[in-house]
Amino acid sequence: MLNKVINRPLKPIIIFNRLEIDTEEVLLAAGTKWNFLPFRPGLVGGHCIGVDPYYLTYKAQSIGYNPEIILSGRRINDGMGEYVVSRLVKLMLKKRLHVRQADILIMGLTFKENCPDLRNTREVDIINELQTYGVNVHVYDPWVDPEEAQAEYGVKPLATLEEGKFDAILLAVAHEQFKQMDIKQVRALGKPDAVIYDLKYLFPAELTDERL
Repeated sequence: MLNKVINRPLKPIIIFNRLEIDTEEVLLAAGTKWNFLPFRPGLVGGHCIGVDPYYLTYKAQSIGYNPEIILSGRRINDGMGEYVVSRLVKLMLKKRLHVRQADILIMGLTFKENCPDLRNTREVDIINELQTYGVNVHVYDPWVDPEEAQAEYGVKPLATLEEGKFDAILLAVAHEQFKQMDIKQVRALGKPDAVIYDLKYLFPAELTDERL
């Protein structure tokens, strides 16, 4: 199965999820080819990829060319927050967890790991989408300046983590502090049936409820 996958152009990661194929398994298999570039799925923030391509597409369209590939990639990235939340909610419903007024922890707010930069972070897309479900969103990020997060996005990060509090935990940014945690420490933050959604492959697939 994997041999067939890696010999064809990779489709958007949503297709892998629908086929119940683990993305990392595909990437590891594809990595046996010398010229393969192991780009992992996620929410792409910042400016280099998240914003700057729009300058190019604007200029291209102004001279009559429609850069479909670039725009398609941007549409996929812009919709990833909504997609992640839809998957998280479905996982909660499968466990018969009440979504409304649920306490959901997002671990990570910066646009990439091990830096305090909040510019154009797509984790905010997840926060905004979760709030449409009437949940209580909690954010923890040891790299973030709380005052900046509050000023830029109206988000007040937690100073500490409370064990046994959360109905779902979303590992959104691969900070070194999170990598150093084992799965037992993460699960201890949640209630007994809490959903663990690992966006950044911090743990093997069998130890969490789902990975992107």
